[in-house]
Amino acid sequence: MGKFIITTHSAAETMQIAEQMGTLLQAGDCIAYFGDLGAGKTTFTRGLAKGMGLPDEVASPTFAIVNEYHGTGTLSLYHFDMYRIQGAESLETTGFYDYPLEENVFAIEWAENIVDCLPDNVIRVTLQPLSETARQITIEGGSRFAVLGNRHFRQCGSSRTV
Repeated sequence: MGKFIITTHSAAETMQIAEQMGTLLQAGDCIAYFGDLGAGKTTFTRGLAKGMGLPDEVASPTFAIVNEYHGTGTLSLYHFDMYRIQGAESLETTGFYDYPLEENVFAIEWAENIVDCLPDNVIRVTLQPLSETARQITIEGGSRFAVLGNRHFRQCGSSRTV
């Protein structure tokens, strides 16, 4: 398991990094986002979906709780917003456990609200604003993402492995 810290300088760079990460995702991956309002969670998800080859326009699932994105011959992405969910009991009422994680990918905004309910092999993505446009992105869980720092991030941001 690795911990990788990347600095981006624009929303476009954040999406590019997420797009590269999306190409490495596998069935059963659960991405848990941590970060304040406006940190870039939905922007990151847009990049993931693009990297996964999904054609849909990604929007925040704030009011729907979950948005589904499906492609042809690709994994599907289930994008959850847990902003209004507090703990296991509230999570149960959303139907969260009825979605097929083992065959798809989950991206969960406001994961800190359900941290005790996340799978053991969760991939944590923490987005921290450094300025209006710059972000520090910390990815934890999954050594396969180490290649991102060697490949793409040299072009658009800076990275380091911790």
